[in-house]
Amino acid sequence: MLNVTPKPDDSPHKRLFIHNRTLQNSTVLARIEDLEATWIEPLVEDLADRTPPIANRAEWKERLDGLLALEREGSPAGSYLAEKATREQFAHVVREFALDGLTEAQNFFPAVPRLPIRAQMAVMRVLIDEFGCGNLQQTHSKLYLDLLAELGLPQDLESFLDTTGDETYAFLNVFYWLTQRAAHVEYFLGALAYLEASIPDAFTVQARACARLGIAQGRYYTEHLHIDTFHMREMQTAIKEYEAARGLDATKLWVGAQLLSGLIGGAFDAAVERAREAA
Repeated sequence: MLNVTPKPDDSPHKRLFIHNRTLQNSTVLARIEDLEATWIEPLVEDLADRTPPIANRAEWKERLDGLLALEREGSPAGSYLAEKATREQFAHVVREFALDGLTEAQNFFPAVPRLPIRAQMAVMRVLIDEFGCGNLQQTHSKLYLDLLAELGLPQDLESFLDTTGDETYAFLNVFYWLTQRAAHVEYFLGALAYLEASIPDAFTVQARACARLGIAQGRYYTEHLHIDTFHMREMQTAIKEYEAARGLDATKLWVGAQLLSGLIGGAFDAAVERAREAA
């Protein structure tokens, strides 16, 4: 939880994140819903309008594989971070995503009771890994704390509220909506399936940067290269079990994947650009 009150000049995305991390009551929830109504709901509606119907789970997987193959080709921002960024520029990107690394997977739990029991088990296997199977030293957020410490960056959430861009806040905020307020849980399943499948290739960029810059605490990234291959399979199992229990709207899976791809890609590109400008 955050013991912070949004300031009048805070951006809508920053205010939304603070509200999402605040003890919930009717007043806070009303503010959250107002902010989401002008952001995520029109965004998803637009995506849904532009997405042709997906016939079944096999077609969804084919679309996902195509998106992943396209992203695997890389981006200018990724190439720069891996091959050219200075230590200070890399630290800027690490700082930009600190609110994510320090709260990793915490906002996934509300989706679990929305799923049938067999799908719950698959998602819980992912979450158990995110929290180091109960071992603090293996918890992904602890690995991020170790990285922050090596780079001389703060360790508490509040220190990053004023240094996080709106693009990153949008990526952070979307899972609160996906897990708690999205009318259809297939959006969440599609988004998380995309995320777990994309991270092993995406984090190769940061792992290469750590190796080149001599950063010892790069395990946060290398651990994801290993474990998210397993998570990718578990999310496909979760979707299969959801379909068996309740049927499946594969189009909503695809909307969820596209939604998250756009948000996380935009956040990463903006973070690298800000790091370069700061230098």
